Amino acid sequence: MKKTLAVTVAMLSLSMFATPGFCDTKKGEKINAQHEFEEHCAVCHPKGGNIMKPDKTLSKKSMAGHGIKSEKDIVAKMRNPGPGMNKFDAKTVSDKEAAAIAGYILKTFP
Repeated sequence: MKKTLAVTVAMLSLSMFATPGFCDTKKGEKINAQHEFEEHCAVCHPKGGNIMKPDKTLSKKSMAGHGIKSEKDIVAKMRNPGPGMNKFDAKTVSDKEAAAIAGYILKTFP
């Protein structure tokens, strides 16, 4: 029970920092995928891991085991996540930023 409470408190605390604001890439500006990942994802997915559900990492093998195999699949999960993950709508992470993050994940975490 104490562990569940601690995990819940940690999750709520981290969720305040995972989405610090709205889209930050200006129109026409090149997107820095690593920066976007670090800003929106790395709090819960440091080094491609997963602090909430350690069995659901960002490795290709782990994601494929959960039906996530492409950039499109990653963006879909960002837009409509399951329990324990923040929702990243287009106001928070633009479609271009989301696609850049997805590409970064696929290239960075084998």
